[in-house]
Amino acid sequence: MATRLRHKSFQRNLLFSIGGIFLLFAVCFSGYQYKREKAFRIDILHARLQLVNYRLMQTLSPGELLHKQAFNAFVDSCHIEGLRMTVIDSTGKVLIDSSGRDAEDFNDHSGRVEIASALRHGEGYSLKRMSVSTHETYFYSATRFGDIVVRAAVPYSTELTRSLQVNNTYLYFLLALTLLLGFTLYYNTSRIGRHIGYLREFAIKAEEGEELDHELERAMPDDELGDISHTVIALYWKLRHSEEDKVRLKRQLTQNAAHELKTPAASIHGYLESIMEHPDMPADKRQHFLERCYAQSERMNKLLLDMATLTKLDESPLLTHNRPATMVDVVELIHSILDELSLDLKQHAITPVLHLPQEIAVRGDRSVLYSIFRNIIDNSLAYATGADRITITCKEKEKADAASTVRPQAAKGYYEFTVADNGQGVELEHLPHLFERFYRVDKGRSRKAGGTGLGLAIVKNAVAVHGGTVMAETTPGGGLTIRFTLERAL
Repeated sequence: MATRLRHKSFQRNLLFSIGGIFLLFAVCFSGYQYKREKAFRIDILHARLQLVNYRLMQTLSPGELLHKQAFNAFVDSCHIEGLRMTVIDSTGKVLIDSSGRDAEDFNDHSGRVEIASALRHGEGYSLKRMSVSTHETYFYSATRFGDIVVRAAVPYSTELTRSLQVNNTYLYFLLALTLLLGFTLYYNTSRIGRHIGYLREFAIKAEEGEELDHELERAMPDDELGDISHTVIALYWKLRHSEEDKVRLKRQLTQNAAHELKTPAASIHGYLESIMEHPDMPADKRQHFLERCYAQSERMNKLLLDMATLTKLDESPLLTHNRPATMVDVVELIHSILDELSLDLKQHAITPVLHLPQEIAVRGDRSVLYSIFRNIIDNSLAYATGADRITITCKEKEKADAASTVRPQAAKGYYEFTVADNGQGVELEHLPHLFERFYRVDKGRSRKAGGTGLGLAIVKNAVAVHGGTVMAETTPGGGLTIRFTLERAL
């Protein structure tokens, strides 16, 4: 219930915030437009009465201007209902007025708004003021001509009020636009709120471990919001599958480790039990049993060390963007490994062949890089039956292939290494699984050779730690080739 309320609250807040801004704009625009329209109509009336003032000055001579009969005749000729005209001097004294009253009956007009404006600016008007002499409400328009001011006034009749009334057509247009925008805004905010509700429902189900409804993903819109929703859901499924894979791998690792440790543990137990039950056992046979116990304990130790290495690689900070700062000379590293394995190579009658540049600089962890080459060479020594050479090559690349996971923004280039033997090779069906933990092509032969089944899994994780990829393929002419990449240090 709280989720639904928050969903509606988001939609309501979004609707009211955007709608409120538009309504504020509409009110401000209406007020501005009303004042503008009102001023426009006043200006029209003011201009019309200004023309009457100019016609008066053009029609009557200075002598006729103050002649009551000629002055009134001009006012009548204008044919404007209720028109009243007045001539005032610069001191505010009324010289003549068409209302019929004598000039001496009027008080000082210099304080009238329209007269004061005309004396200062040449013209002026007063929108609505009651006349002291006639007690009627007029619209006044005054114009200055030298030392006198001519003023025309019309009473506020029904016709004048109608002519000054603002045309409200724009209000209907604005109201229609507001309704249209309100409908569109409500539709879009409802749509956004609805899809946010879908995502929230998906998140709650995922958090509570409920059965997830795939219709949630299909209900997303085909736009940017839908893209974001699809991405969020895809990331969730990717994370969930990743977590499930981790759990599965850990469970598989535990099961395989228990299975692998069971054989040497049982052997050690059997040998020691035989020694304890037969204290008079011949010395040579006792020595043989002890040697077998030692060999099995060595196998267990190697298995535990390999598992520890894998755990270290799984939790290594190198898997993040924080790369180690150590520069490793890979050429020197390979030569040191071959020196360590010189006796084993000689025993298997295998000759190492190197095609390496003079310098190979890789930024990484030396011990992890050591485990890559050591485990690959050990794998060849143990399983490359019939091989007489191991070829190690390295090529510089400036652009990673499509299968590489090297981040282009993080690496300017990379090294491609191949370690190939010319032994009996591996059938194609096994190639994709060689880097799985405890995977064995021939389980019986592998145990006899003393392998733990973790060497190539360590290689895969160690290569990934250094921003590269690894794959296995058949060597042309027979044998197995391990191909992998490492980021080149510039």
